[in-house]
Amino acid sequence: MTKVLVSDPIDQAGIDILSQVAQVDQRTGLSPEELKSIIGDYDALMIRSGTQVTADLIEAAERLRIIGRAGVGVDNVDVPMATQRGVLVVNSPEGNTIAAAEHALTLLLSLSRHVPQAHASTMAGGWDRKKYVGNELYKKVLGVVGLGKIGSHVAKVAKAMGMDVMAYDPFISADRAQQMQVRLSTLEGLFEQADYITLHLPRTPDTENLVNAELLATMKPTARIVNCARGGIVDEPALAEALKSGVIGGAALDVYAKEPLAADSPLRSVQERLILTPHLGASTEEAQENVATDVAEQIRDVLLGLPARSAVNIPGLSAEIMERLKPHLQLAETLGLLVSQLSGGQVQELEVRLQGEFAEHPSQPLVVAALKGLLSHALGDRINYVNAALEAKGRGIHVLEVKDEASQDFAAGSLQLTIRGDQGGHSVTGAVFADSDLRITSIDEFPVNVSPSKHMLFTRHRDMPGIIGHLGSLLGEHNVNIASMQVGRRIVRGDAVMVLSIDDPIPSSLLASLHEIEGIKEAHPVTL
Repeated sequence: MTKVLVSDPIDQAGIDILSQVAQVDQRTGLSPEELKSIIGDYDALMIRSGTQVTADLIEAAERLRIIGRAGVGVDNVDVPMATQRGVLVVNSPEGNTIAAAEHALTLLLSLSRHVPQAHASTMAGGWDRKKYVGNELYKKVLGVVGLGKIGSHVAKVAKAMGMDVMAYDPFISADRAQQMQVRLSTLEGLFEQADYITLHLPRTPDTENLVNAELLATMKPTARIVNCARGGIVDEPALAEALKSGVIGGAALDVYAKEPLAADSPLRSVQERLILTPHLGASTEEAQENVATDVAEQIRDVLLGLPARSAVNIPGLSAEIMERLKPHLQLAETLGLLVSQLSGGQVQELEVRLQGEFAEHPSQPLVVAALKGLLSHALGDRINYVNAALEAKGRGIHVLEVKDEASQDFAAGSLQLTIRGDQGGHSVTGAVFADSDLRITSIDEFPVNVSPSKHMLFTRHRDMPGIIGHLGSLLGEHNVNIASMQVGRRIVRGDAVMVLSIDDPIPSSLLASLHEIEGIKEAHPVTL
């Protein structure tokens, strides 16, 4: 029976979805040793931020096919090891977008109006209105560092509140920034000019302690900074010192380098101008249900053999691209599987030629799909979209990508895979016709027009009378039924290829007889 382990608390909506396809075991609060001792029994693991999915844990998870993180960040998952083992890692990149953006805005407003301090004072019996005179956000400059989904939403709401928004994001084009009515800036320029700064970056080696003492010193003495993104982006001791010495006007943090925040953290010694919250960015009822539902649906789909929407370790395969390129990916995988069975030997190089409109699509997903098909015949279920590129590299297969936008053999372009190896080379070409109809359009440069089927037979032979009849008779004698047949040739009485769709696989004894037919140079049974 398919089994899913849920090792962190998640919303019941996610449990209900998983229960449709698997036995779901909820076991939260497990120690690393306890988790490692049982993980080998499970096909899927669903987590939040509490469970640390280490390399050792993944090594012990012999059945594991997918890890689902109910949230955005996957820094508690050893993604490279999961990729190496062919384990899919998925998250919910949009499930808590609104919650995180609203919390960042909440902290901006709270900083401006001293809400937490005024509340504590009033609850203690005070009524000090003069002490808590605040500032308006209207017409102030907001610097947004990172214009992803959360940062973009913060910028949109801030614009609606009348703020002047500038941003730093090296991956946002000037046209996109203009559409958002946001001024692009360097990081240094943003810190120098902004009245408020909000961070929306992942934690990477490049962003760790990005906001350090030097950068803080460039801010206006009245400026305030908010971090609801990832802990470790801000140098916490440097921030504490900047607040105590009046270098900046205030700060609000929801995330920390180490969580929970240590009792002796220098941040706890700051008496004024600082707001701390315990990682509440995604802590709304709506967000918790959204991320649980999103990730549970992806785990369910993968267990049913369907693609995931938000895999973090499938290069270039976002949900949008997956949907748009679905038939193209299927064609690439089918052609890869086909050409691998035509080769019959060790593959040293795969050339992926994207022609016509195919060249306008993102190429990396198509290359990954072609590699998955190429290696599936030899590796079976071990190969998937996650580890296909790694497996190919480990086997010394050189991948060559060629774009030929001028080629317009078909209205929607075509995809050609060519392999070269110790047994020579083969090439296959295919296209996607109307209504996602997949067609094989050439074999080794011989023109054909065939729909892929489960069982097929490909031959290379001399174009001479009697060969087709002889081959058909042999198949009939072995009770192999022909569904369709097509011959492709370039010149009369030269070489030709024959493609047969058949209802049954070719018995090994029959294959030997086919090779004995005069004029047949190659015969390759194929299962797709």
